[in-house]
Amino acid sequence: MSRFSEPNDPIFRRLDSSISYDRRLGPHDVAQSRAHATMLAAAGIIGEDERDALLGGLDQVAAELEGGTFPFAPDDVDIHMAVERRLTDLVGPVGGKLHTARSRNDQVATDLVLFTRAHADAALAGIGGLRRTLLELAERHLDWAMPGYTHLQRAQPVYLSHHLLAYFWMLGRDAKRFAFVREATEELPLGAGALAGVNFATDRGLLAQQLGFARVAPNSIDAVSNRDFVLDYLSAAAICATHLSRLGAELVLWSSEEFGFAEVADAWASGSSIMPQKKNPDAAELLRAKAPRIVAHLTGLHGVMHGLPLTYNKDLQEDKEHLFDAVDTLELSLAAATGMLGGIAFDRERLAAAAADELIAATDVADLLVRRGVPFRQSHGIVAGLVRDTLAAGKSLSELSREELAAHSPELDDEFYDLLSQRAWLESKVSEGGTALPRVQEQLERARADLG
Repeated sequence: MSRFSEPNDPIFRRLDSSISYDRRLGPHDVAQSRAHATMLAAAGIIGEDERDALLGGLDQVAAELEGGTFPFAPDDVDIHMAVERRLTDLVGPVGGKLHTARSRNDQVATDLVLFTRAHADAALAGIGGLRRTLLELAERHLDWAMPGYTHLQRAQPVYLSHHLLAYFWMLGRDAKRFAFVREATEELPLGAGALAGVNFATDRGLLAQQLGFARVAPNSIDAVSNRDFVLDYLSAAAICATHLSRLGAELVLWSSEEFGFAEVADAWASGSSIMPQKKNPDAAELLRAKAPRIVAHLTGLHGVMHGLPLTYNKDLQEDKEHLFDAVDTLELSLAAATGMLGGIAFDRERLAAAAADELIAATDVADLLVRRGVPFRQSHGIVAGLVRDTLAAGKSLSELSREELAAHSPELDDEFYDLLSQRAWLESKVSEGGTALPRVQEQLERARADLG
């Protein structure tokens, strides 16, 4: 029986239906329904025999969902109604008692928070795997010299291990953000009803215990309308994907003939339909492209939530597609980045040759003058003039004569030539967090401890 005198328009039914995508909430819907049936019996709202019938039917529903044999019906609008409809088919009218003391509003919110928690854990696992791969790469390439860049121009030499560890620490911050998402899913919405609570003395603490929540949401209005945890997930995912995009962009550059620093394994590359010589780092390119997709989902859900009055509104149905696609995209990207880095090969000679460019020792020359009492701004100008004249003469810095050095500054002597040893450039960066080898080794120790 319905209050409506005519059926829904078919176009409205298509607009209203979410079963095509929210069916992936099925396992979570069954889990919370089991907990709800158990609580109803414990509170004396239904009988133990009714509870047992419901739990038996839910076991069969779970098996059908897992095995791909669940008989979805044309009139199933969402997974919640589909589960209840199938349960009633299996156990008879007692199936209708399962919805006592709950609403689809708190039911949906609970399914979604369970889903978000599970995938925050999956993101943490994926990040952990990628960080381990980066750490292993850094350990294997501990003292491989390469140029560091600013503005995509050679700036100062670093070790490849130091560069790779930059991504390790980025991802460590991502892990902290997903740990916060995990904490944001610790309040149980179930039991809030449609918005005001329910007319039964339910035991929400028992529900929280069964479903692994730390506590019960304290306000029924907030419980059914809260989607902060989804925004938290999307924000963490957007930042993490942005980090992966930076990694992908560098791997694309490093794989080019112009750089020649690295080559991805064949398993993570593709060829050209017309140019047989090509080996394209497509996996790295796609890491670049996936990030704005996830950022768009974060922006999209902010748009849904913006100005939305309390409590539940059908607009909130739009949370799922943003979340589901972001989850799938991020987990795939993390797995791809881990696999691609696991098979990458770096070219030590090309890296070292680029790091041997004497012009990137300019800062060290300026610091040499500073140690001899020349103010840094003055030494910066002296070295800038030195570089300008060197380039104009078509020479390298080490080819300058002592007379040419003295013309720029009397403080430049034979130590200038000693400084142009590549090892000196790298090992001079002794500040904490710098690229000098002892500092990188300290970093590696911290990284191992951070992974536990």
